[in-house]
Amino acid sequence: MFATSEPFLFGVTTIMQQVLIVIHLLVVLALVGVILLQRSDSGALGGLGGGGGVSGFMTGRGQANALTRATGILAACFFATSIALAIVSGATRETRSVIDDAASKLPAQTAPAGGVLDQLKAIDQKAPPASGPQVPTTR
Repeated sequence: MFATSEPFLFGVTTIMQQVLIVIHLLVVLALVGVILLQRSDSGALGGLGGGGGVSGFMTGRGQANALTRATGILAACFFATSIALAIVSGATRETRSVIDDAASKLPAQTAPAGGVLDQLKAIDQKAPPASGPQVPTTR
């Protein structure tokens, strides 16, 4: 059916993931808007809505209750879409080791014969004698 070796579920989860991301972004924008509409000590944007008049559509207390409830509902939707995105993104992931990936990308290197001290001794023997004052060597 498909030319690739990927399972059919991979295409479906990609579409589902994109839909969830769009829903998630809409929830985030609505949550930010509702939070900014709430009245706080510094004012925010809360002064734009019902001024608290008795004959108004939303009294001050009613508006606060509605915005608090909307914040709670949007926060629950935010957490639900976050968990759904984590589950959907993990469905197509294959398990692999970081160490195996790093080992396969490195070129094969051969370790030099001897340890670090042998290498330092070889470098010291190749170095020309220094001119000027010398430190006495122990016997």
